[in-house]
Amino acid sequence: MSGGRLTILVVDDERPALEELRWLLGRDERIEAVLTCDSATEALRILQERSVDAVFLDIRMPGLSGVDLARVLSRFRTPPPVVFVTAYDDSAVDAFDLGAVDYVLKPVRDDRLAEAVRRVVAARAGGGAPVTGGPGPVGDGIAVELGGVTRFVPRSSVRYVEAQGDYARLHTPTGSHLVRVPLTTLEEDWKDAGFVRIHRSLLVALQHVEEVRMDGGRCTVVVGGTQLGVSRRHTRELRDLLVRRARPGTPGRG
Repeated sequence: MSGGRLTILVVDDERPALEELRWLLGRDERIEAVLTCDSATEALRILQERSVDAVFLDIRMPGLSGVDLARVLSRFRTPPPVVFVTAYDDSAVDAFDLGAVDYVLKPVRDDRLAEAVRRVVAARAGGGAPVTGGPGPVGDGIAVELGGVTRFVPRSSVRYVEAQGDYARLHTPTGSHLVRVPLTTLEEDWKDAGFVRIHRSLLVALQHVEEVRMDGGRCTVVVGGTQLGVSRRHTRELRDLLVRRARPGTPGRG
C-alpha cells in the first residue's frame, strides 16, 4: 500500500472483462496500481514476487477456479482481501465461507465497485467489512443484495426463516433471499416482532401461520401455503403462543 493507496491484482480469463475492470479500478483515487493476469496460476506467480493489497477474482476460469485460488490465498500467512467479480450468483456461500470481503455481479457498476473498494480498505484497516448479503438486521428489515443492488426486505414480509449453516434464507411472498446472518441472531433480534423457533433450523412469523396440524403426535404449521415441521420440544410453546395471540385483550409476544 503506497502512501495509503492500494495495489490491486485483477484475475480474469476473459480479456475484455479484465481490461474493463482494470480501467474502472484505475479511476478510483484510492488505488495506486492495478496489476492483471488471466489465470490463477499466473496470479500465484505474481504474488510470489510482490505483495498486493487485494485480489479481485473471476470465479469460472480454466484450470484453477477463482474459488480454488481463494482457498490457496486463505492459507497465506497474511491473506490479501479477496473480492469476487463474476456473472454468476451461485457461488456466494462458498465465497464468504472463504472470507471474501465482497461478491460483485457483472456487469459491474461504478458505484458497486466503489463499495467493494471501500470494503477492502476497511478490511485492511482491521475494521472488517460488511459482506454481500447484508450487514444483518437493520431496524425493521434486513439488507439483501439483488443483482448487485442492496435493498432492504421489510421484516413484515418475511414468512419464515431457514438456517443454512452460518447463513439464513428469508422466505417472502416474492421469493427467498440468502443473508449472512445466523438464525440465532435473527431469533434474538426478531423475537419481539413475533418470530419464534419451531425447529432447530426454522423460525416462523406467527402472523403468517395459517394452520396448525396435529397428526399422530406430530405437529406441523402451514405458512404461506408451505407446510413446515415443528419439533416436539417446540410444539407446546408454539401452541401456547398461538392461543394467547388468539385471545382478545391477551398480550402475546409480538
